[in-house]
Amino acid sequence: MFQPLKPWQWALVSAAVVVAALIPAVTQNTYLLHVLILSMIFGIFALAWNLVTGFAGLKTFGHHAFFGIGAYVSALISINAGLSPWLTIWIAAIAATIAGIFVGVPILRIKSMPHVAIVTLGFAEIVRIVISNLQSITRGELGLWGIPPFTGFSIPGIGQVVFSPADKVPYYYLILILLALSTAVVALLMRSKTGLSIVAMRDAEDAAESLGVNLTWQKLLVFGVSAFLVGVAGAFYGHYIGILTPTAAVGVDLMILIIAMVLVGGLGTLSGPLIGALILTAAVELLRDLEDYRLLVYGAIIIVVTMFLPRGLASLGPMIVKRLRTRSPENS
Repeated sequence: MFQPLKPWQWALVSAAVVVAALIPAVTQNTYLLHVLILSMIFGIFALAWNLVTGFAGLKTFGHHAFFGIGAYVSALISINAGLSPWLTIWIAAIAATIAGIFVGVPILRIKSMPHVAIVTLGFAEIVRIVISNLQSITRGELGLWGIPPFTGFSIPGIGQVVFSPADKVPYYYLILILLALSTAVVALLMRSKTGLSIVAMRDAEDAAESLGVNLTWQKLLVFGVSAFLVGVAGAFYGHYIGILTPTAAVGVDLMILIIAMVLVGGLGTLSGPLIGALILTAAVELLRDLEDYRLLVYGAIIIVVTMFLPRGLASLGPMIVKRLRTRSPENS
C-alpha cells in the first residue's frame, strides 16, 4: 500500500491541480491546449499500464488493443446508433474491459512473464489486423471519419459549453476530470488491502499465494481495471481527434510511446506516468521540425533519463529533499 502523503506532497499535488485548472484562463492557445490534452490522454493510458506492469508486475505489451477497442467501439456506436458520446465512451470502456478479461483468463495463469508479454502483443496485433480488414465497417486505413463530438450543454452562470475543433477548452477540462478520476481510482485501489495483495503478488508470487492471495483473481481485477481506464482514454481520443486509423489507434508505436513515458516518469509510482506523459508528449511536438533526427533525440532523452535516474523523474523530488535534509545539520 502507499504511504500517506506528507504535508509538502499534499501542497505539491494541490498546486499542480490548481495550475492545471487555471491554464485555460491564462492562455487559450489552441496548439498548447492540444498538446496538453494529448498528454492527459496518454497520461491515463500510461497510468493504467503502470497499474498492471509497475504495481502488479505483469509484463504486458498489448494494452494498445484496449485503446483501439475503446476508440472504435465508441465511434462506431455513436455513428451508427446515433447515441451520445457521453454514453458511448462508457460502453466502449466496458467493451475494453470484457476484452481484457477475455484475454486475461487464459494467459494470466502463465507465470512466465516473457510469454505473457508476447501473447498480449500478439492479441493487440490481431485486433489491429481485424480493424484494418473490416473496411466495410471501420474503413480500414482509409480512416473512420465523421465521428460525432461530445454534445454541448449549458452551465448556469457560465453559458453554453460547445465541443468543437476550434475551441479546445471544453475538451481540456473534460479530459482533466477524467485524468483526475483515473488517478483517484488507481490511488484508492493501491491504498486498499487489495493494493497490498497486488504489491505482494508482484514482489513474491509464491509467498503471496501461500498467504492466501488468489493470484488469478487479483490479476484479472488489475487487468480489468486497467483495460477499463485505457478504454476510456481511447474513446475520448476518438471523439476528440475525429478520425481513426488502425495504425494510429492500435499501432505498436503507441505502445512503445506509453512504455517510454512510464519508464521516464517512474515505473511503479503514481506520479511517474503522468510526468512522463507530459514531458514526452511535449518533446514529440517540439522535435517535429527535426524530421528524421527527431526520433534520435527522442531516444537519447529516454536513454539519459533511464541511465541517470533508473527510478524515473518521479524519484528526483524525493532525492533532492533527502539530500537537503542530510546537508541541513552541516549548515546549522
